[in-house]
Amino acid sequence: MLLNHVGVTVTEIDKAIKWYGEVLGFELLMGPLEIDVDNPTIGEICSDIFGENWQSMRQAHMSMSNGIGLEIFEFVEPKAERRENNFEYWKNGFFHICVTNPDVKSLANKIAETGGKQRSKVWTVFPGCDVVYCEDPFGNIVEIYSRSYEQFYANRADT
Repeated sequence: MLLNHVGVTVTEIDKAIKWYGEVLGFELLMGPLEIDVDNPTIGEICSDIFGENWQSMRQAHMSMSNGIGLEIFEFVEPKAERRENNFEYWKNGFFHICVTNPDVKSLANKIAETGGKQRSKVWTVFPGCDVVYCEDPFGNIVEIYSRSYEQFYANRADT
């Protein structure tokens, strides 16, 4: 089994497509699409997934060079809203995505310079393994590792 994609909700999909492309290197595959409850098939599928309050959205599909996808949603009705507290890490559910970049500090700076923010210091967890928490311009949490997940954790003693 492989991880296929991550879905994220934003308030401005056009800006998100540009930001995720220019800052994190995602490539746009399709969209943004306009989808509503009256669309044949996809409207019915979305109504089944999102429930009876869902009416319309915009959606785009992006991918990284390793084939992992990013599915971006801008809900139109009901309207997408930015969470006031976007870092409720203690609550159940996914709370961040993580990208790999050998120059963690430079990418964190780029995120901050392009409307996002750096949430934590850059930490060296193991020799050569740096990590930092950031936030995209839409309030979604983005973690950066300097190495792949396997390189970070494989063959490590408990810390």
